[in-house]
Amino acid sequence: MHGFGPRVARMARNLTYTATAGIERKDTLGTLASAALFLLPAAMVSTPFNVLPFALVLLLTSAWGFSRLWRARPGVIGYLLLALTVAALASSLVSSWQSAEAFRDEGYRTRFLAMPWVLLWVCAFRPRQEMLWWGALFGLFATLAIAIYQVTHGWPRAEAWTNSIVLADVTLVLMIVLVFCRPPGRWGCIALGMAAGGAVILLSGSRGVWPALLALLVAMALSIRRGSGRLRLASLAGLLLVAATLVLAVPQLRELTRLSELHSDVQRIEAGDVDSSAGARLERLQVAWDTFREHPWTGVGIGKFDTAMQRLPDCRLPQVVEARCHLGHAHNDVAEWGATEGIPGLLLLLCIYGLPLWLFIRLHRHSGEGGFRGPAAAGVMVVVAYILCGATQSMFAHQITVSTYATLVGLLAGLSLMRASEHRQPRPGQRTAGRQQPVQG
Repeated sequence: MHGFGPRVARMARNLTYTATAGIERKDTLGTLASAALFLLPAAMVSTPFNVLPFALVLLLTSAWGFSRLWRARPGVIGYLLLALTVAALASSLVSSWQSAEAFRDEGYRTRFLAMPWVLLWVCAFRPRQEMLWWGALFGLFATLAIAIYQVTHGWPRAEAWTNSIVLADVTLVLMIVLVFCRPPGRWGCIALGMAAGGAVILLSGSRGVWPALLALLVAMALSIRRGSGRLRLASLAGLLLVAATLVLAVPQLRELTRLSELHSDVQRIEAGDVDSSAGARLERLQVAWDTFREHPWTGVGIGKFDTAMQRLPDCRLPQVVEARCHLGHAHNDVAEWGATEGIPGLLLLLCIYGLPLWLFIRLHRHSGEGGFRGPAAAGVMVVVAYILCGATQSMFAHQITVSTYATLVGLLAGLSLMRASEHRQPRPGQRTAGRQQPVQG
């Protein structure tokens, strides 16, 4: 892997060339691309359109500036993401063919096409990264307004335009973008945005997002190096401590966070009753394991986890309408992919998480960032958040979460390559004579 550094250097030089090509349309296409970066997080869960506004601008700019798109050279990263996309699509087609039935999950897998496409698009049009940050900030406050409206109008949990669990997961992704793609000197806005995101997660009542939220806070500490930043982080930690104390002390807040329900679920599980949120998850893990042992190489077919649930006596009768028998997925990534696609599915899941994680770690090493921050660091944390949230949710069984992951992987990889190219360019007044030192791998 020692050749990865020189390849990043070559990709950076190609991006520099791409930035100078097509100068006659640079302003218009660049402005549209930057607007798309704002729309992506701004409309993700705060509108019923999700990623559609971004997708429309992506399609428009790709068609209008096709010549620049064609000249873009993302290098080996583009080929790796394309290979991952082909593998995901091929896996879904083979699984659907074996089960002789098409399911919605197969259509969701087409969202992986966004990974290489958006990477190429960013390399061609070089949008402004700060617009992604502003979009995340706007999206957090807009989502908070919707969550407050829903809860105050009698909804038991905030859902926005999706469901409570997906709302919390995507909100956490917006918080990651807000923290790691930040422009200099915006700590006040970051604190407000983090508070808004935390309030949305609180109102959603989702508990599965808490480990990923804790990982985000730890990564924030790693991303801050200066004393003033540490003081701000200490203040933020103090606020979080106060918030945690209030949640534990105030009954209404305990009800919102479903802490009392969790305690009740544990007691019911100990008594042998699995008809609860936590109990149903444990039951589905057992079903997934039994199904995997019976069909280790093929599973029961993509999107057919409800078929596996029929091994339970309560779910075998056609007239049964129990919700736990018809959730559509396993509420766990490993259980879902193992039960529906077997060992090939588990290997593919490992690649879907492992390959982008490895790429972002390598890109961050060559980004020139002074600390754990920037688009590559954001990419690392997006993958980590999905892995942690995937312990209690099937992250690729929902259109919003699939689209968010695929789009952000391509987008953040492209922005990381842009950052690498900017890092290699000489500063104004710097002597450019002599050979430029290669990036060390």
